[in-house]
Amino acid sequence: MQDTILVMNAGSSSLKFHVYETDGMNTLEFSFGGQVSGIGGRQPSFKVKDRHQKVLVEQALLPEQAQNLQLSQRVVGDWLGTVITKEPLAVGHRIVHGGPDYDHSVMVDDEVLKKLDALVSLAPLHQRNNLEPVHVIFENWPHIRQVACFDTAFHRSKPEVADRFALPQFYYKEGIRRYGFHGLSYDYIAGKMRQDYPDVVAGRVVVAHLGSGASACAMVDGRSQESTMGFTALDGLPMSTRCGQMDAGVVLWMLEQGMTHDEIQHLLYKESGLKGLSGISSDIRDLQDNPDPRARLALSYFTYHIAKGITGLLTAIQGLDALVFTAGIGENSALVRRDVCQHLAWLGVSIDPVLNESNQACISTPESKIGVYIIPTNEERVIAQQTLSLIRDPYCVT
Repeated sequence: MQDTILVMNAGSSSLKFHVYETDGMNTLEFSFGGQVSGIGGRQPSFKVKDRHQKVLVEQALLPEQAQNLQLSQRVVGDWLGTVITKEPLAVGHRIVHGGPDYDHSVMVDDEVLKKLDALVSLAPLHQRNNLEPVHVIFENWPHIRQVACFDTAFHRSKPEVADRFALPQFYYKEGIRRYGFHGLSYDYIAGKMRQDYPDVVAGRVVVAHLGSGASACAMVDGRSQESTMGFTALDGLPMSTRCGQMDAGVVLWMLEQGMTHDEIQHLLYKESGLKGLSGISSDIRDLQDNPDPRARLALSYFTYHIAKGITGLLTAIQGLDALVFTAGIGENSALVRRDVCQHLAWLGVSIDPVLNESNQACISTPESKIGVYIIPTNEERVIAQQTLSLIRDPYCVT
């Protein structure tokens, strides 16, 4: 069997993995990938597809098989052991927060792991889960090389004025800054645009990564200039269960009312956003065909604030040449794309309803002043590439 790179992407309720074959130098070919879904729930499942989208495994799991990430890793590890006869060259991991110390992917050792563990409070929905597979592999296979690939790293190209809060210098030195997130996704989109739309990516582009987590990034020549997300993955656009941008005074009010840190954190991260506004669901698919006024409000709020967030980025890049939708909602919800673009019609954005409904690569009309595109993201591919680059040359900056 060829050498492989294993990519792990551990979320709050899922564990995704991809396996790429490589010659150890430049080539990366997707072999297969899958995920354990519904971790900690009543109906977890395990599914794997190969490069041709053929289903290799599709099975329901018992709740006790996927109560947590550790047990879910055992499910994945046991299955991988039946199809991979040779240990991977390395394992690449998506790590949401790199803090002030990491502006590129790094080999993981005890010191790095300690620093990343210290950042859990900055991304409570993600960081601990991202790091769980790293700990398990270290404990059981300490000789396997592991690489941390950061969602924050892509945004380190932002100018200082976009990186700061209006706080005393002390806090900036302590790492209180506007990091930005979803960087692995934005990195992939920038690379894909260089390949498919080189003239477009050279200009002023806003990419809207709309999934369970949502943000937008303003780029020039494929480099981040500004992002809607800041110090944590709670800021910016409204999300499935996260509130997005909110007056910090609301948190002070909650504290004055006697709410605890944990109660506030749970509310803002897990009970807000689409879920909180609608009182029905955090899933856009449950809301967009629901006539309930609360569902209508949640959708209207979501699309209005996405458009507002996009226009707020334009000062950083002095205009807009192209808008890209990506991630689960951005790639699949014609309704969300339509409503966001209607809010941006004053900018000269015009999309073709037929192209939009059929999820075409370019959905703008010939008359539109701004090109509008749908580009599926692939964070795992970026992780694999960064991992391969790093093990090939430990001194390279990816």
